[in-house]
Amino acid sequence: MTDTILPGIESETVETPRLRAGVLRRRASAVDGATTVVFVHGNVSSSLFWQPIMLALPADVDAVAIDLRGFGASETLPVDATRGVRDFSDDVASVIDALGLGAVHLVGWSMGGGVVMQLLLDRPELVASLTLQSTVSPYGFGGTAADGSLLVEDAAGTGGGGANPDFVARLEAADRTEEAGASPLAVYRSSYVAPGFPSAHEAIWVESMLSTATGLDNYPGDATESSNWPGFAPGGRGVLNTMAPTNFDTSAIAELAVKPPVLWVHGAQDAIVGDASFFDLNQLGKAGIIPGWPGDEIAPPQPMVSQTRAVLARYAADGGAVTELELENCGHSPHLEHPEAFLGALLAVIAE
Repeated sequence: MTDTILPGIESETVETPRLRAGVLRRRASAVDGATTVVFVHGNVSSSLFWQPIMLALPADVDAVAIDLRGFGASETLPVDATRGVRDFSDDVASVIDALGLGAVHLVGWSMGGGVVMQLLLDRPELVASLTLQSTVSPYGFGGTAADGSLLVEDAAGTGGGGANPDFVARLEAADRTEEAGASPLAVYRSSYVAPGFPSAHEAIWVESMLSTATGLDNYPGDATESSNWPGFAPGGRGVLNTMAPTNFDTSAIAELAVKPPVLWVHGAQDAIVGDASFFDLNQLGKAGIIPGWPGDEIAPPQPMVSQTRAVLARYAADGGAVTELELENCGHSPHLEHPEAFLGALLAVIAE
């Protein structure tokens, strides 16, 4: 059995009115005057992924990583995707409240970036700064044009129907091998990091991925039929539907009256979030992997990075401080692949 908790990290359960949450902590050396950073993981992962960067933080920083519902050590509860990611962001806020942390420096990775953007919209008093790592676009995942508008009314090709069923089956079977391209270990190596990136903790990362609760109410969620290519549209349940553009839009952060400083860190070789992501079904259609693609005029790939850059440019133009750090030779996990650069940028935005 893999020991998933690194020395120096504490694991605890926090009871809130919303859920029983699994939390990892690297406590500050002294309580008085400590800065608190709260880490929020992405899809098919958990707080375990944050441990190396938590341990690397200065001793006067209290580091807290929260498992979202249906991931890690948090309880499995249904996800109402018609609320976008609010089930997740409300859960995170409930943990912050239960621990009495007050305003914290929020760090969100991938889907977790969407979660912390939503939390900023709904509970701005809890956000001292916002760090977005390899974040989902403010317009969700798939199905939108550059300006965030829907390509088709029902956002066909996005949501729960877009998951690879073999990958879902291998999560359910707790597949720890590397024999198939859809095994969690193979997906981690090909998509979570740039190909060839070594890690001494791969076994922990796989255990983190395998903690994902599967099913219609969790990952990946449900789907509905569509007359538009590729034949399905988002449902209202489960994880992937929380980021469907019919349910999710955090672009209003650009119009907030009070704007905490924002750091956006992403890898130039990110296979998951990019302007030509192979997790975007329109990109798969364009590449000939999914047949029947109707063409760029109807179903162009989503320019995810460009959309985020545009929204953050509006945030900055209206008085917010924004720092963008794009890292070469880096995939979807800058905090693992370039920890010194990530840490330096995080500490700089905290200092603001």
